[in-house]
Amino acid sequence: MSIRLVKAPISLLFSERTLDEALYAREFDRLGESDDDPIHHWLKLARAKGDTADTDPVLLNLIIELHRKIDALEMFLKNEEPQRVSLMHEAEIESIGFEHFKLSTELLEAGKEYYGRIAMPVHPKRDIAVFFKALDGSLAQITKMHERDEREWSAYLTARERVLIREARESKA
Repeated sequence: MSIRLVKAPISLLFSERTLDEALYAREFDRLGESDDDPIHHWLKLARAKGDTADTDPVLLNLIIELHRKIDALEMFLKNEEPQRVSLMHEAEIESIGFEHFKLSTELLEAGKEYYGRIAMPVHPKRDIAVFFKALDGSLAQITKMHERDEREWSAYLTARERVLIREARESKA
């Protein structure tokens, strides 16, 4: 079995799935609905009514992200933090594939299942929840990820491939 991986520096927090499976499943569902904040609900209703038909979608998304940033700043000023499950291990992902990733150090036990949060380095920055199975000490196969997160993961992988191809071309010149 050949697994194609692309270098991508990403941070990961994780724990063994069996430690608190119900709590991890609840957070997985909550992170999958992270776009379901009040502004997102308003936008869904406005789109359903057709109120956004004459609006530039890029500008609308930027305004929504600005609103979310203000909400995040307000939470910071009030010293509020988003509720997250405490996870035992922190690791750096060195490379990714469409269904796999490889850690920079061997922290996994082959055959065990884990739950983790990956800090995606995209705009807007956010955590994605994943369940994964260790294939060896550092290689993991993603077993469960939200559909929207899969699209974002694939888009990030593709973007990283383009960057690496461009760097390889520039180094030859």
